[in-house]
Amino acid sequence: MWRQAVQEWRAAYDDCPARAVVAPIAVGAGGILLCWLAFRKKVRTIEMGDGWWGAGERPPASTEDESIRPFQIQTSDEEIQDLHHRLDQARFTPPLEDAKFHYGFNSNHLHKVVSHWRYQFDWRKQVEVLNAYPHFKTTIEGIEVHFIHVKPTHVPTGRKAKALMMIHGWPGSFYEFYRIIPLLTEPAAHGLNDDLVFEVICPSIPGFDFSEAPHKQGFDAFAAARICYKLMQRLGFQKFYLQGGDWGHRISTIISQMKPESVKGLHLNFFPLAKGGIRVLLSMLLGAYVPWLVGLTKEDARRVFPYFEKNVYSLLRESGYLHIQATKPDTVGCALNNSPVGLAAYILEKFSTWTDPEFRYLDDGGLERKISLDDLLTNVMIYWTTGSIVSSMRFYKENFTREYNKTPDYRVGIYVPTGLAAFPNELVHTPLLWAKERYKNIVTYSHMPCGGHFAAFEEPELLAHDIRHFITKVEKM
Repeated sequence: MWRQAVQEWRAAYDDCPARAVVAPIAVGAGGILLCWLAFRKKVRTIEMGDGWWGAGERPPASTEDESIRPFQIQTSDEEIQDLHHRLDQARFTPPLEDAKFHYGFNSNHLHKVVSHWRYQFDWRKQVEVLNAYPHFKTTIEGIEVHFIHVKPTHVPTGRKAKALMMIHGWPGSFYEFYRIIPLLTEPAAHGLNDDLVFEVICPSIPGFDFSEAPHKQGFDAFAAARICYKLMQRLGFQKFYLQGGDWGHRISTIISQMKPESVKGLHLNFFPLAKGGIRVLLSMLLGAYVPWLVGLTKEDARRVFPYFEKNVYSLLRESGYLHIQATKPDTVGCALNNSPVGLAAYILEKFSTWTDPEFRYLDDGGLERKISLDDLLTNVMIYWTTGSIVSSMRFYKENFTREYNKTPDYRVGIYVPTGLAAFPNELVHTPLLWAKERYKNIVTYSHMPCGGHFAAFEEPELLAHDIRHFITKVEKM
């Protein structure tokens, strides 16, 4: 019976005058559907390109020195005497009564910080601390790139150390990772399972710290990502893991989009929402009332809402620096590069409120609740002695262009295995639901119990545990 029905349908179709139009449309629609399905499955990438950031014209490619050169941080009596002279000349404006840290760095406490800096802080001793790990420089795209490369002293038989590049942000430095590195490279010495041991590479972003500043306009996160990738290639790593926060999150994310075949996994402790779809909009509108209905957890709702009353205002309050650095960095940079006290106030204020927003209610800004004053001043000294504050601030102008949210990295998903650590005092909270809009292969997502923006500095044990948990799962995939 069914054969007869098919024959009758075919006869009717053959006699239909619209057959000549319907058939091509059907075939065309089918072809479009197949192409769309194939495109959906295809992992798109960002073109890596190339660049030249040295002074003058680019010489022939064969002339660039690709050697890896040992480097040591040094200081001198003249450098220390100049610092002390400038500290002695500092002028302080009395704070308003009961101002705490609501107006920025409280100058009464700044006076105490400067006194410690002048009379107790030992820069020579801190240089020895900095040199405890091996430092190197190499020339990439015309500029000298600084990095530390820490290899484990012991790897269990039958195991191999995992290559992990950790990328800092602003106003941090490679020094942020000094407390977490031993937990990754020498786990057994810290009571951790040594089945997972890491070989850690921490570059200084060009224009930061001991990396040479670009000599040309346009050095953005794409250029930084390309240089970091080339560094790993030069060190002989064809596959590796990435970890980052602040600018490190964007640079490492772009590497994952440029060369996904090289990135075994991406771990982030900062992953702000780039742009949202309908699911994000609905969760913003309804999440405070029925979070379960729109895919949010109770913890997400607690951290995100009331969104417009608290979080948006908080972002405006904490992002004034961004507007300056994204428009006229050289102007304020000139003042900071000439005043160590001004530089310390500008940088350390971020280490106060970005560690915990409640610290603004304290007379001392809670500065030493998580990080010692010597460690904080060491980070400041890295900027001061290298004169890199201006070039580090320019990185904002190069990245926050008029087409900021239309750059390729926001149009391409991230498909490498991804681990996300959401610290409660981070500047913004991105729920898993929102993160999935961009990160397409999330292996772990952790609501961290405490900590803020400078995770590796503040909570090295927590961050190390989450990195190890994520990579353990990736290695089993």
